[in-house]
Parts: sequence; C-alpha cells; structure tokens
Amino acid sequence: MESTWTFNIGPIPFDGTVTTMTILTVLIVFGLVFWASRKMQLKPTGKQNVLEWVVDFVNGISKENVGPYEAPRFSLMNFTLFSFLLIANCLGLMTKIDTPSGIALWKSPTANSAVDLTLAVLVIVLANLLGVEKFGFKGYLKVAFWKEPKFLLPMNILEEFTNVLSLGLRLYGNIFAGEIMLGLIAEMIHSNIFILPVVWILAIAWIGFSLFISALQAYVFVLLTNLYISHKIIAEH
Repeated sequence: MESTWTFNIGPIPFDGTVTTMTILTVLIVFGLVFWASRKMQLKPTGKQNVLEWVVDFVNGISKENVGPYEAPRFSLMNFTLFSFLLIANCLGLMTKIDTPSGIALWKSPTANSAVDLTLAVLVIVLANLLGVEKFGFKGYLKVAFWKEPKFLLPMNILEEFTNVLSLGLRLYGNIFAGEIMLGLIAEMIHSNIFILPVVWILAIAWIGFSLFISALQAYVFVLLTNLYISHKIIAEH
C-alpha cells in the first residue's frame, strides 16, 4: 500500500510528497515561462511561438464561453491554471519513485483528491463572487438561483456542490488511475526477464498516452472553469 511522508507546521500536518511536488510544479512552470519569454520578438519563432500558442489556446477557451468582451479578464488565470495542471499531471504519469518501504517520493500533485477538490472549490467560489460583482448580491441570487421555474431552487443550490465534486473528482480519477497503471507496469519489470521487451514497449506507449491524458484533463478543467464562470456572469444562462 503506497503512503507518503508528512510534516507538521504547528498542529497542522502536511503531506510532504504533495507539498514538494506542488512546489516543484510551480518552479517548472515559472522556469519554462521565464525561458520562453526571454528576448521576445515582434515576429515570434521557436520557444516564443509555443508560449504564444498556449496563450492563444486558453484565450480561445474563454472567448467561446464568457464571450470576447469578458475573455481578457481571465487570460492570465486560464494560462496559469492550464500550465500548472499540465505539468502537475505529467509529473506522476511519466515516472514513479518509491522508497523500498513503499513511501512515494514522486507523484502528481493532482493525484491527490484534496488538491483537486481544493482547486474545484476555488473555481466555484470565484465564479459566485464574479456573479455577485456583476449583478449585486440580490440580483445575483435571482439570476443564479431564484429563477424560473421556482421549484428548482433546491436543485440549483445542490448543483453548486455537485459541480465541486464533478470538477475535482474527474481530474483526480484520471490522474490517480494513470499512476496506478504506471505502477503496475513498473512491477512487471521485476516479474520475468523474458517479458522485459514487452514491458518496455508498454511503458513507452503508456507514457505517450499519459501525456495526451495530462493535456486533455488540463484542457477539460480550464474549459469547465470558464463554463461555470459564464453561468454566473451571463444572465441569459
């Protein structure tokens, strides 16, 4: 059974593996953006092209959901969220490091349900705050909850909680299951020397597939984030 090491700050325990991998993810994202944004040119080439493509990609997600007028407000948020999730997802789906006693030293931060549900709560809280900002508190309650037909009010309230669960657990389930698969493939290496070539092929194929899953889940999370925000700031919804 896999476990992680922990540390305490005062009376509060922290998951050491998740904390260090989250910090590593932030440093990698910062390093890549810093490297790609050096010596910016009017006519982009190479690394600047990749950076601008990611920015345009996440901006496109916003424009499709919150509209071209509101989209620029969320450009930096979308870029940061997508970049963080992409790197965080990839870390644990490409390699796995455990101690002999079974303590995980290397894993995706997003393979932890607490991390994913916390991100989901932040998204839902932000969406609601943006709705209050746009319509005022009373106006927002009318637009978001007290709408026709009125008997659906309990369902509209319950939807806020189900959105948190679906947003967080979707990400968690995919990344956690991917790490389990990678662990099973890694264990096969020690089972029989004769199937080693097959295991290596499986490992390479899985890592390639994992990169696709990592990018897809980052995209889905950002897409749903913008969709939930649009439901709160666009009265027609």
